[in-house]
Amino acid sequence: MKTSILKLTAITTLLITLGCEKSNDEDMLNNLSAAQITELNGIATSGAWTIAYYFDTDKEETDHFNGYTFDFNTDGTLVATDGNAEINGTWSITDSDSDDDSSNDDSDVDFNIAFSSPADFADLTDDWDIVEFTSVRIELIDVSGGNGGTDKLVFEKN
Repeated sequence: MKTSILKLTAITTLLITLGCEKSNDEDMLNNLSAAQITELNGIATSGAWTIAYYFDTDKEETDHFNGYTFDFNTDGTLVATDGNAEINGTWSITDSDSDDDSSNDDSDVDFNIAFSSPADFADLTDDWDIVEFTSVRIELIDVSGGNGGTDKLVFEKN
């Protein structure tokens, strides 16, 4: 009887401990199905987007992108415009089976953005992890491998 109670206590403690641990990737959609990737591609290319929130490691920088709309084109080009300037980049969604990002999960899905300039837009260049997406919102996050800082990027449909 005493042994059974000890085993039950040990199992309960283990289950509580495992249930309370939270991995860094728990809130991210690291393992999207092919259908979800197709859905996200369709959502991204379905209209103009604005940056509703951008946090770069230690400070909010959303205002750097005020007035810009972003068009994710089906050919992989990304165009940001503010009525005067047009800034060209690229984008893609990849099922990354490599170790090119900070995730410990080899099969995570990345939302890739690349701008070479200007500096504010070059800061968006990264292989972002997908936190969540809807037809009007795409929320991305990146944990830096160098300093451990966390960047957050949120697009909202215009």
